[in-house]
Amino acid sequence: MPDFLFDPLPWLVLLPLGWAGLTFLLGPGRGGRLAILGLTGQLALALLLAIGLLDEGTRVHAVGGWGAPLGIDLVADGLAAVMLLFTQVVALPLAVYARAYFGDDKHGIAVHAYFWPLTGFLLAAMNALFLSSDLFNLYVALELIGLAAVGLVAAGGGGSQMAAALRYLLVSLMASGAYLLGVALLYSAYGTVSIAALAPLISSHAPLAVWLAAGLMGIALMAKTALFPFHFWLPPAHGSASLPVSALLSALVVKASFYLILRLWLGIFAPLGSVVAWLPGLLGVAAIVWGSVQAIRANRLKMLVAWSTVAQMGYLFLIFPLLAPDGLALQAGVMQALSHGLAKAAMFAAVGVLMRATQRDTVDSLAGVAGRLPFTLFAFALAGMTIMGLPPSGGFLAKWLLIDAALRHGQWGWVMVVILGGLLAAVYVFRVLRQAFLLAPESSQFHPVPRSLEWIAFGLAVASVLLGLRGVEIMALLAVGGAA
Repeated sequence: MPDFLFDPLPWLVLLPLGWAGLTFLLGPGRGGRLAILGLTGQLALALLLAIGLLDEGTRVHAVGGWGAPLGIDLVADGLAAVMLLFTQVVALPLAVYARAYFGDDKHGIAVHAYFWPLTGFLLAAMNALFLSSDLFNLYVALELIGLAAVGLVAAGGGGSQMAAALRYLLVSLMASGAYLLGVALLYSAYGTVSIAALAPLISSHAPLAVWLAAGLMGIALMAKTALFPFHFWLPPAHGSASLPVSALLSALVVKASFYLILRLWLGIFAPLGSVVAWLPGLLGVAAIVWGSVQAIRANRLKMLVAWSTVAQMGYLFLIFPLLAPDGLALQAGVMQALSHGLAKAAMFAAVGVLMRATQRDTVDSLAGVAGRLPFTLFAFALAGMTIMGLPPSGGFLAKWLLIDAALRHGQWGWVMVVILGGLLAAVYVFRVLRQAFLLAPESSQFHPVPRSLEWIAFGLAVASVLLGLRGVEIMALLAVGGAA
């Protein structure tokens, strides 16, 4: 019992479940303060875990005192700790933003009636996924993430929003089914779903069932990550949801499935991955180009940012052909995930302010915004700076590490893709900024916006830039357990 009380691992799952349940009991639309208090506690727990890992190394908690293989182990290494810390760091300011955003909502309570309990369940499932050490528990966490995310997209929506949510649900269920089938094939071959037990058993001479399992699980997770050509569900879902939900989905949810791909690729499927490492890299290139082109063409602000997510997720998959013992590509991928999450949360938060002020969701409606909302526009520009990969942002550090890894492998093609992606990102970011500096029509009206919304967008944007100056600490934590 004492170990349970003072171990942050189980509490990182139980705490969000607890406050999610309480906010549900409080009734529709209530519980924002409780959620913020709970998220503050989760951030403290994640910090304690990270500090403990730096001092003591990988930590294991046997749930109920029954460890694997009879029970369930929660395991935290450096990679898990980085993702846990990142999740709470992004979720806390977004919760403050959501409380202010919904508190000023004039469209009724339906949109955010169950935002707080669904968000709590979503974060509990994400934390559980980062700490799970067997394939079936990972499936359960992955399924709960998908269901909570679909519920958030659908909340209070009209026809187009419900259609987007149903498409998201269909893709999520099909992907989860494929993943579970892969787990079943691995269990039939080796009689275990423990990642630690499977790691020494799988080799490059594995039976066909194992290769099929790896393919099914890989495709399923790529679909959940919205990697091209499985991206078709993401822009409608992110573009039609309420702004706080769009920020959560883009900044956090798609990173969970990427984390799982990375965990399996570096773990049990490592002997198989080198054979097909070029495939996720090529799909990443297609995602960067296609997502960027669609963002450039988009007229709606939210769709522009949503298509940007499709493009930026492509960078995460460029690392797979470059993974090597030096750890540079892994560091690049993790840094890209963190910087993109902060920048995209800031972008959606800034777009929420712009939409609230103009009462419109188009790029054309931004004329005159530079004079009325300079603080928010500056936040959007800082986030765009990270997306483009300009120094000293976290995006610059991620792309620099990726280029360095490509050069060490003598693969100049990936270098050109990174540079091209940055230039394409500049086009759609500066398209927004240019429109904002045009003179506003005499008929245009601007509505007041809570100042706290602007500050949160600015804070997230600044964090995405400053992340590039604190990479050493992140890499030190990432190295715990041999991740990098």
